[in-house]
Amino acid sequence: MLNAAIVGLGWWGRTLVESAQGSDSIRFVAGATRTVSPEVKAFADTHKLRLAENFEALLKDATVDAVVLCTPHSMHAQQVIAAAQAGKHVFCEKPFALTKSDAERAVDATRKTGVALGLGYNRRFHPEMTKLRERIRSGGLGTVMHVEATMTFANALLLKPTQWRAHRDETPCGGLTPMGVHAIDGMIDLCGPIDHLYCQSFRRIVEIDSDDTTSILLRMKEGMSGYLGTLTATGPGFSFQVFGSKGSVRLEGMTHVSGASSEERRTRLFGTCKFQPVKGDAEVWQAETLDVGRVTLDAFAKAASGGPAFPIPVEQMIHGAAVTEAVVRSAGSGKVEKVP
Repeated sequence: MLNAAIVGLGWWGRTLVESAQGSDSIRFVAGATRTVSPEVKAFADTHKLRLAENFEALLKDATVDAVVLCTPHSMHAQQVIAAAQAGKHVFCEKPFALTKSDAERAVDATRKTGVALGLGYNRRFHPEMTKLRERIRSGGLGTVMHVEATMTFANALLLKPTQWRAHRDETPCGGLTPMGVHAIDGMIDLCGPIDHLYCQSFRRIVEIDSDDTTSILLRMKEGMSGYLGTLTATGPGFSFQVFGSKGSVRLEGMTHVSGASSEERRTRLFGTCKFQPVKGDAEVWQAETLDVGRVTLDAFAKAASGGPAFPIPVEQMIHGAAVTEAVVRSAGSGKVEKVP
């Protein structure tokens, strides 16, 4: 059993703690957060978490084997490095880093100390993504021509200016880091590295200093094209589609909507699924209900305990950060940008 500490007890940090309940491979025994509210204290009491004074105190705690980071995006790389240097296995929520160089430094630190590294792209772990991956690799879709995703929610309408998610330096290009990076990870997983891209991102209606409308055109090194759209001030939804010469697959689901229950956030990321062959009737089915947070944390715990390596290769973690960096650069330059 891996004894873990949660760093950051906002709504998503609490969701991960709830995902781990009943796991036979990982348990949360401690935590640290910037603001210890009555709500946080009550949550810690309910889940038997020792609240440490700060992140540094957790790194000195000999009873903690691993840390799980649910902190502001700009802090991720340095916290991964600090955890690795302290000999702690480290699971980092997405995005892994905001630049390629930060991602490389973080990966290098974990390699030097030999600790396990996990990353919270939980949609990759859902059986529907596994089936889509197998369909593509077996040739069931033929030659893949295009992949696209749309992810939306209204959360930016509810953010207060004092919240870190309302700050442009933490959430550049609006829905990119809270939602879009999941789709980018899926595209990398299914279609390989991204070569270049173009992004337009702007604010239409939200009052905080953040974009609410972002769209990205991508070109993969393998030749297929891609599109990603995110909106942070409209109705919630998720779709991911792959188009091949033998047919197309569309996966629908939900995003993490403010105010949704923990159970809904953890288990209902995918819903209606459809395969439309070039000829013949479409196949339509419903995705199974699965706590992808639990599956992702269990995979990390097994890697940290000497089992199979974490399923997301570190090279793809670094490439995902490089794509994020290129998206932000393109939105600023108004030009097509090469992924570093």
